[in-house]
Amino acid sequence: MFIGHFAPAFLARGITEEAPKLGTLFIAAQLVDWAFFTFAIVGIEKLRIVPGMTAMNPLDLYHMPYTHSLSGTAAWALGFAIVIWLVSRNAIAATWGAIVVLSHWLLDLIVHGPDLTLAGGEEKFGMGLWNSPWIEMPLEIGITLAAFCFYIRRTKGPVVPPLILLGTMLVFQAINWFGPQPQEAGLGIYLTALLSFGILTALAFWVQSTRWHKSLVGLAVSGVRR
Repeated sequence: MFIGHFAPAFLARGITEEAPKLGTLFIAAQLVDWAFFTFAIVGIEKLRIVPGMTAMNPLDLYHMPYTHSLSGTAAWALGFAIVIWLVSRNAIAATWGAIVVLSHWLLDLIVHGPDLTLAGGEEKFGMGLWNSPWIEMPLEIGITLAAFCFYIRRTKGPVVPPLILLGTMLVFQAINWFGPQPQEAGLGIYLTALLSFGILTALAFWVQSTRWHKSLVGLAVSGVRR
């Protein structure tokens, strides 16, 4: 799961103006992957390349207790919520931020093989849709497009910026699916992942600066775009 992780960000921002900004929610959606690839750089968490590990990618995510266990993800969600609350003093925004962070583990549970844990123990979970690309691919594209369309319907503003964001997401996903597979784990993979998250997040902040929630229509929207 790659761009599908951003679906909850679109949904949360579309549901309520009190949710954090779209760019902030994009950070939330991939927060544990930001942490994982950063930890991988310094050897705290680990992956390796095992050809044929799944039908869709060769990544063996064999040690990630601090980011991809359910308890670890919950801790990141709580930390993110605390930061949002300290900045905004808005409990609703903090709650939505936490929900989007937590959604990452649940979406990974659907596609990963058994490499997710509850608290870093030996028992591992994963439904393994990465071994069924004819199901995983349309599912990921479907939930992303549905959430994006919901966000567009619930907000107003020029359509070009969000289309550029969506187009970039689809290009990155196509590269992820159909581009050359990595031959070994290392700094190149980790930095490429972090760069892709950064580009999409920057575009999400740009999109949010051009759109406002429909609940603000008639309330001097030109002065409250954010």
